[in-house]
Amino acid sequence: MKNPEVIFFERKFPSANMVLIKDQLSILIDTGFGSDAKETEQLIIEAGVSPEELHLIVNTHYHSDHAGGNFHLQKNYGVKIAAHKWDANLINACDLEACSAEWLDQPVEPYRVDLKLLDNDEIHTGSRTFQVLHTPGHTLGHISLYEPEGEIFICGDLFHRNDVGWFNLFREGVSSIQRSLESIDRVSTLRIKQAYSGHGPQIEDPLSSIDTARKRLEKWLKSPEKVSWHACKRIFAFTLIMKNGLSKGEIGKYLLNCGWFQDFSRYAFQLQPEEFIQVLVDEMIRSGAAGWHNNHLIATAPYIAPQKEWMDKNIKPKDWQGKIFHNE
Repeated sequence: MKNPEVIFFERKFPSANMVLIKDQLSILIDTGFGSDAKETEQLIIEAGVSPEELHLIVNTHYHSDHAGGNFHLQKNYGVKIAAHKWDANLINACDLEACSAEWLDQPVEPYRVDLKLLDNDEIHTGSRTFQVLHTPGHTLGHISLYEPEGEIFICGDLFHRNDVGWFNLFREGVSSIQRSLESIDRVSTLRIKQAYSGHGPQIEDPLSSIDTARKRLEKWLKSPEKVSWHACKRIFAFTLIMKNGLSKGEIGKYLLNCGWFQDFSRYAFQLQPEEFIQVLVDEMIRSGAAGWHNNHLIATAPYIAPQKEWMDKNIKPKDWQGKIFHNE
């Protein structure tokens, strides 16, 4: 049989990267942010696969930038969706904790997981078989995909070229760093030629990236505050991307209404939330994660601002009941 074509889509925020395995049974790994759903569809079509032909969508995890396009593809084309069992159970129950959407204030339109995955499950694309590896850390239900014949590894947010995914200590648990280290150690034993992560460019030297990730995680075990800063800056930068910036007058009121901000300020930094506002803004500017433009705080990472009409819908799992589309 011919080799499957692996098509990597490096995307700008707020969407995560995607990987399309073009084969007899084509699969799409992750679907980007919800406001980019039509662009997601167009990318697949331009790659030579119509959405109706997609055999399966596989989510590495349930964050909005990875699962946001699920609604569009499932509703309009009946594409089946696969995810780790732990994610699937929250999603299918419309649990308020699903996608961490409420805590993060990140809208996600409703979808249903059709195939619940476990560690060592297999996904067949026709000519190849991808192994499901449960790689918790960034989230409890995080998975990666490995194809041993082609030595292909799709890692989601387990690690990036020179970084790792942020850690949600308040939703995923204080041991999430140790879990991620265990996941990294497991992956380090695999033969990998090609690696594709959820953010940034294709990973050209997977072993080097794995080693960099391990060293960072080991340092973080000794410096928990660095873990919290890493998370806060990434969450707030993503917020600034979704909102296309916040004015000086909006920042405080907005942050004080966010669950993530309340938790990090009180429990990670032992500050009252009102005190932490300026501390966080100063660190965003100092680190280069954001800057002032026309009295608005703007994220510095390249991004495509979501349409205001889409953001105004502000759909969260609490709004999902009765809106899930079942595949027959």
